[in-house]
Amino acid sequence: MSANGNGKHTNQRHHNLAEHSLSETERIAQCALAQDCLRYDWANNRRWKGLERPYSAEDVLRLRGSVHIEHTLARMGAERLWELLQTEPYVNALGAMTGNQAVQQVQAGLKAIYVSGWQVAADANNAGQMYPDQSLYPADSVPNMCRRINNALLRADQIHHAEGKVPPVQSWFAPLVADAEAGFGGTLNAFELMKGMIEAGAACVHFEDQLSSAKKCGHLGGKVLVSTTEAIQKLVAARLAADVLGVPTLVMARTDANSAYLLTSDIDPRDRAFCTGERTPEGFFCIRGGIDSAIARGLAYASYADLIWCETSEPNIEEARRFAEAIHARYPEKMLAYNCSPSFNWRKKLDQASIASFQPQLARMGYKFQFVTLAGFHALNLSMFELARRYRETGMAAYSSLQEKEFVSEREHGYQAVKHQRFVGTGYFDQVQQVISGGLSSTTALADSTESEQFHASEEPGTEEGEKPRTEVNTIQPQVLDLPREDMLQPSGD
Repeated sequence: MSANGNGKHTNQRHHNLAEHSLSETERIAQCALAQDCLRYDWANNRRWKGLERPYSAEDVLRLRGSVHIEHTLARMGAERLWELLQTEPYVNALGAMTGNQAVQQVQAGLKAIYVSGWQVAADANNAGQMYPDQSLYPADSVPNMCRRINNALLRADQIHHAEGKVPPVQSWFAPLVADAEAGFGGTLNAFELMKGMIEAGAACVHFEDQLSSAKKCGHLGGKVLVSTTEAIQKLVAARLAADVLGVPTLVMARTDANSAYLLTSDIDPRDRAFCTGERTPEGFFCIRGGIDSAIARGLAYASYADLIWCETSEPNIEEARRFAEAIHARYPEKMLAYNCSPSFNWRKKLDQASIASFQPQLARMGYKFQFVTLAGFHALNLSMFELARRYRETGMAAYSSLQEKEFVSEREHGYQAVKHQRFVGTGYFDQVQQVISGGLSSTTALADSTESEQFHASEEPGTEEGEKPRTEVNTIQPQVLDLPREDMLQPSGD
């Protein structure tokens, strides 16, 4: 066993011996102190103001286990997102469905990233299938998408840090707001899914109040709501999971009651006011959907969620105002979220001036997080379709035109993917190779590449005419050694 392994086990033995050396009285006192600290934090930290936990600090500590695992990216993201929501007029985000899309969003200056279940269903799920948004994909697909995005941001951070560059918008690690859909089952499924999201580095997770087995995109028909009680229990499960993992992950509650007309059960008196008395062949209760139903749900969820999202069918400012005023009449400081959905035909519903002012108007009503769910899907599909169409018509002229747009964006806006080898980390791994070899490697990749020859000689942002452009942080050039012949014949270690 390696020295590291021995040390690891030795430290664990010392930890166990320290635990065992405590008397029963000392263990009880230690547990009581931990409970008091947690209760104090919940009662006095502004982060938890107005939130209800129908469980105790003792419950959380009992469920944590004896080993604490630190989820750094999730914690950083949650703390950063909370800060942004408190200090910015609003935070706007686009849905990303690849790690590279997320990198471009941060490079362009966006401060948060949305991870859409719809997009994961369409083209980024673990089953490798193209699905509609009906919870058909494996339940760990969105956590894996979060992990994939965070890995891309990690690589971008490593590349820029190695080059001595300052990251955009303070950090590459933009907080991820992730879609848990309807929880993929009951409350235990929601608990485990929330843990998976946190382990993958999500900063905020939203749960909707649909029946998971009949879940639909919010802009499709046939949606079935679970009872208000069950929806609250899933929010509680999500909060409990975050507390057990010791991360201040934000919980967002989404209601689809504005356009849902079916209900699983009338057991909750809060739901009965909207029941029509009719039943469907499947046994569902028919309800009157609409904004009043959505408001009732939003009010019921407000004590258990950091943000409330009412899914809507059109970009309607007056409807948004009515929802916001009803929530804030009882919960004045409750933050709201709004889906600026691609399912809306924006120009059919609003004129250009109204579209331009739409998000600032929402922000003044308390909609602090605003996002375009399927931006990645539409940007990816349209850009490739347009390139393919022009390529069919004009051949390489079409691709050259795209490349020229990349050069312009590089000069004027700091776009970096035109140098694709450097962008994905070739120069970074050249540096790794040189450190390993003591600067003697003759197999570094970027120095003699076509990219180094043809792209780095072009004018870069910030260079004056006639000035030599900046170069990447250079890898150490290999030294040619005059070794005795017998030394040259020694095995390389491969």
